[in-house]
Amino acid sequence: MDAPITTSAGNDGAGGGHWFAPHDRPAFDPSAGPPVVAPGSGQESPQGRPPASAEPRERIRPTVEPPRLQGAAQAPFGGQHAVPGPFVPPTGHPAPGTFEQRVPPQRGAQQTQGASPDAIRIRGTMAEVGPIADKVTSYFYALLFVRHPELRSLFPAAMDTQRDRLLKALLTAAEHIDNTPVLVEYLQNLGRGHRKYGTRAEHYPAVGECLIGALSRYASGIWDPETEAAWVRAYTTMSQVMIDAAATAELRAPAWWHAEIVAHELRTADVAVLTLRPDQPYPFLAGQYTSLETAWWPRVWRHYSFASAPRSDGLLTFHVKAVPAGWVSNSLVHRARPGDVVRLGPPGGSMTVDHTRDNGLLCLGGGTGIAPIKAMVEDIAERGTRRPVEVFYGARTDHDLYDIDHLLRLQQIHPWLAVRVVVDQQAHLQLPDAIRGYGPWIEYDAYLSGPPGMIRNGITALRDVGFPAHRIRHDSVEELVVVGD
Repeated sequence: MDAPITTSAGNDGAGGGHWFAPHDRPAFDPSAGPPVVAPGSGQESPQGRPPASAEPRERIRPTVEPPRLQGAAQAPFGGQHAVPGPFVPPTGHPAPGTFEQRVPPQRGAQQTQGASPDAIRIRGTMAEVGPIADKVTSYFYALLFVRHPELRSLFPAAMDTQRDRLLKALLTAAEHIDNTPVLVEYLQNLGRGHRKYGTRAEHYPAVGECLIGALSRYASGIWDPETEAAWVRAYTTMSQVMIDAAATAELRAPAWWHAEIVAHELRTADVAVLTLRPDQPYPFLAGQYTSLETAWWPRVWRHYSFASAPRSDGLLTFHVKAVPAGWVSNSLVHRARPGDVVRLGPPGGSMTVDHTRDNGLLCLGGGTGIAPIKAMVEDIAERGTRRPVEVFYGARTDHDLYDIDHLLRLQQIHPWLAVRVVVDQQAHLQLPDAIRGYGPWIEYDAYLSGPPGMIRNGITALRDVGFPAHRIRHDSVEELVVVGD
């Protein structure tokens, strides 16, 4: 989830902290967004605080092996159901990716069939508060900051984008509350990703109490002891999954990496290609993304996809498009220079190449969403395989095809690669529709990267030409935006 969450005994959220007594593990961060994706593209004020140091905070080490949860923890989320399709989380996302972080639609009556009692109550709560989500989230943060002012420093200075993320994360959890494998994967990604905020296990009770306080206030028409108990059980289990995932990750990798900008190339007026040198080895897979924080906007993290396969020199490349009112993207495009230092969170996302298969790849990349697709092409080339790869590169104008020369050079070198350009203003055709004139795609896996609208339309177009859901991969729909802020 995006912000830590807890519960309370009364409608105002008072009391009940013992329900969520955390185990002694690092906790998840209130200010994170389910990569979901994606990296976020909310409206950001260009005004802000002066630059601040990006020095690392003290890392958290688990000191006590937590006991296993009782009851709900041993039978998580109310039941075992078949996975409806590959979960591409947010964060985390995602997607991110899968961790995609895709905000699921509101559930209809038919989707409650076979659901556990807890799932029915939790989904009923979310349906009740959905139309007044802004009031619920505002009240939640008001409770949190008044009762626990020490947690305010974990959140970004401006909360406009952050407010939306809490409800989106809750909707994602509610969507998969009875699907343990999917929900656990989603929560584990969040728990690992939230380490970079320096949060701790003891933050969970505060957040949970305030969350239940907000929900009980605005879902008063359906709120009863059984509903509150359902939320307590679900939240206790979900929070422990995130705590455990963070503790495991702590033993394997740092919470963040410092990286120096060693090259900054402005390709267009609003697109820059940045090359970074991390302060220690940074493991990732082609097609994944990371979160990035600048010194100009402390605690404001945005997601960007790696624009190349892992390199022997350890350098990392990103494509960044400055979006209107985008704090981080505008700083990276117009303000950053070689020598500046940024922070990177852990890699995320599942839009990666399965090298155990020999299926072809159908790749749709819109705008700077071409970055992870180029990385996957390089990854296949480096392995010496000859599986067919069809890349559709979409842009509004010729001028926006800022990386076409590099892709065409790859096409000249590798006969298994085909690159096709789709320019909206010339063809009067949107990128997803272009695939209908080619194919067949029976032996292909599909990968989509770009603006959320393009991904949604692309999924529809792929399904129209017969692609099964499990062969469509993407890391972004709402929260995760690989193409900018």
